[in-house]
Amino acid sequence: MQQFLEQSKKISREIATLSGEVKNRVLNEMADALIEHCDFIVSNNEKDMSVGRLGNLDEALLDRLLLTGDRVKDMAKAIKEIANLKEPVGRTLDGWVTENGLNIQKVSIPIGVIGIIYESRPNVTSDTAALCFKSGNVCVLKGGKEAEHSNKAIANILRNVLSRNKLPEQAISLLPDSSREGVANLIKQDKYVDLIIPRGGSALIKYVSQNATVPVVKHDKGICHVFIDKDANHEKAIQIAINAKVSRPGVCNAMETLLIHKDVAGYILLPLHEAYERYGTLVKGCDETRKFIDVQHATHEDYDTEYLANILNIKIVKNVDDAIAHISKYGSGHSEAIISENYSIVNKFLDQVDAACVYANASTRFTDGGAFGLGAEVGISTNKLHSRGPMGINDLTTFKYKIHGNGQIR
Repeated sequence: MQQFLEQSKKISREIATLSGEVKNRVLNEMADALIEHCDFIVSNNEKDMSVGRLGNLDEALLDRLLLTGDRVKDMAKAIKEIANLKEPVGRTLDGWVTENGLNIQKVSIPIGVIGIIYESRPNVTSDTAALCFKSGNVCVLKGGKEAEHSNKAIANILRNVLSRNKLPEQAISLLPDSSREGVANLIKQDKYVDLIIPRGGSALIKYVSQNATVPVVKHDKGICHVFIDKDANHEKAIQIAINAKVSRPGVCNAMETLLIHKDVAGYILLPLHEAYERYGTLVKGCDETRKFIDVQHATHEDYDTEYLANILNIKIVKNVDDAIAHISKYGSGHSEAIISENYSIVNKFLDQVDAACVYANASTRFTDGGAFGLGAEVGISTNKLHSRGPMGINDLTTFKYKIHGNGQIR
């Protein structure tokens, strides 16, 4: 492991100096290679799907794992979008001249070697590899065991493109030792690894955060809420509340708890409940909710759970302050939304809710690098430092100060 990471660190200095022109050309070739080898990727994914079904993976996880021809095309499209983004390295972020004539420039640079630990979704392999390469970084990828064949197929295709362009294949690598011990070793290699990005279940995030000596940017669970205010447009509220839950329940930006102002609960709960029944959503509710609709009882544990499944909690609240208090107690700092036509209430919610992304009159499902125009993402950071929300190429850079003098001494 140490020898492998030492080589990765050495390679990172070469990748950091590649021109934007070279990186973009290689990225476009990578996208074309994914399309060219689509059948190879899908056939390897079928192996993972078979193992997953035999292992009784639930439907939400199987959906995250599945690769189809269309999903491979989307992976290629994401890489091309990344290639078309502005060059993130070498940007002058700030600049000034001091009183003694020093010319100081704050310039963006790659982070170096980035270890990314993730689960289930094999498209993360191509997304994160492309984002790291565009931002001049070397990536060491540790995907989930359930996507082993898919990840190897995708990584090998990308590495072959690097080799064809006389670039070191190890700029994109899967972690050689994918065992728990291998991960434990990786997250302590602070001499060679500059950043660890874990994205997955709460147990993984907790383990990495508590044991790593390498700096960590967490991509923690998404316990997301939508609050329907008394001044909400009911048509918007129903559309958004349905979309936020059922469009793709197994992703981190899906709503887990719907908060409804007590003044509108009586006439908005029934059409909502009918809609959720049509979509097969298992609904749980607080005592007040259960006075209006026949649902299971929602407990404290339910409010504190990221279901990643077609399950929803509903809670009736007194006002916006009550909604904010609930989010403060149970939210994971990911994505929160308010539906209201009341300008002052909307601004209060947006200002006081502490989350990476706060929405007014829109679904939480938009928390996504592609939807934000970032060209895919490494993940959704729930950290406050150094990155927050959808983490794109600019978040995979740091900076240095370049100082030009003319003989000044202190």
